[in-house]
Amino acid sequence: MARVTVKFFAQVRELAGVEEVPLSIEDNATLDSIRQVLSEQNESFKNALAGTIVMARNQTIVKADTKVADGDEIAFFPPVTGG
Repeated sequence: MARVTVKFFAQVRELAGVEEVPLSIEDNATLDSIRQVLSEQNESFKNALAGTIVMARNQTIVKADTKVADGDEIAFFPPVTGG
């Protein structure tokens, strides 16, 4: 098992109701599997992580199939739009 810190930003944080959570994950977990695990924990996380969101590992935006490792910082936030 590995331990990661999951952070939520902007509207995702508001919907989740928390700024960050520690999480134990299986070895070879991906960002998408973390999203799934959190979504199954409670309705707030499920709503916060539904739809299109941006995912980051150690402050670098990555794809959902990116593997995570012990000690990683994972972030979920809404897409940024410009104008």
